[in-house]
Amino acid sequence: MAKRDYYEVLGLQKNASADEIKKAYRKLAIKYHPDKNPGDTEAESRFKEATEAYEVLSNPQKRSTYDQFGFAGLEGMTGGAHDYSSVFRDFSDIFGDFGGIFDSFFGSGGGGRSRGGGREYGGPARGANLRYNLDVDFKDAVFGTKAEITYIHNVSCSHCGGSGAESGSGKTVCKTCGGTGQVRRNSGFFSIASACPTCGGEGFVIENPCSFCRGTGLTKKQQKIKVTIPAGIASGKRISIPGQGDAGPNSGPAGDLYVYVTVRSHKFFERDGNDLYCVIPISMTQASLGDELEIQTIDGNRIKLKIPSGVQNGKMLRVKGRGVPLLNSKDQRGDMYIKIQIETPKRLNSKAKALMRELADVLGENHSPDPVPLSDL
Repeated sequence: MAKRDYYEVLGLQKNASADEIKKAYRKLAIKYHPDKNPGDTEAESRFKEATEAYEVLSNPQKRSTYDQFGFAGLEGMTGGAHDYSSVFRDFSDIFGDFGGIFDSFFGSGGGGRSRGGGREYGGPARGANLRYNLDVDFKDAVFGTKAEITYIHNVSCSHCGGSGAESGSGKTVCKTCGGTGQVRRNSGFFSIASACPTCGGEGFVIENPCSFCRGTGLTKKQQKIKVTIPAGIASGKRISIPGQGDAGPNSGPAGDLYVYVTVRSHKFFERDGNDLYCVIPISMTQASLGDELEIQTIDGNRIKLKIPSGVQNGKMLRVKGRGVPLLNSKDQRGDMYIKIQIETPKRLNSKAKALMRELADVLGENHSPDPVPLSDL
């Protein structure tokens, strides 16, 4: 099969900059690397093709020769088109922290040594964080409450003290990795580190595993705790409880417990931020003449609400400071908004009908109304 043009292989134009060449090769090398595509001969072929193209185009002298004379011009050059020395020299420049990039694809195993300050193999590690979903009544979310929750988490094994080994036995350095927790294998010019298959990346093996935890150093336990729900909390918010997650391997510190709150809906009230909304029905005469009503707030108190005469259907009346408390604030609260709903009588006796007709005559009903401008709604 005839060779493809090197620029075509990397998906570039002939005027591509050196930086564009590096980026294009890096993308293809990651995509088609044999360790990411085991057994895929097509991917392996693409990987080699991209590497060969980069070796030529990244070398100014070879690139100039290739641009003028094509593949034939490269045949007489030292090392030919398959001299990968320049690829080795530019490796750190192309990929930066090469190990970090490829670990995300090929895996370095759990509990590995970290250049950024993570735990050493075999050392204590922080336990996992846990999530608990908690449903809370609307009123409890507004004013706060305490809730008792029960969940299961990992704790340090009491039988072996979290060591994972039976009493009298211990841990020995893994012979496969020599205690590093890593094994390396070479593939072409790549050197890939992964977790040791013998010790699972720990760097040691347990001679006589604990019969209770089977060598993990951890056991399951049901935990019951009380959670404080702060006043004003909203759906989707979480409460962090430090140290109540899973215990860490090798006697490491426990993770945290995150309680995610979902607030149940209320029969009469809706919430928007720290404001509350409700609908209050009034009669036609109350709307026309005005009135003073007694209404109930979210905290169970009854307050007086003045209805102005001539109020229109859908009008919002505001009551300051009767909404939801601001989170972590004792004094500040949102407002309460009352939407007026004017109820039209469905059944009228003869006297009521006569009075309504008399009122219609006095008011002068409009039997040919124009539409209301949408901007007025």
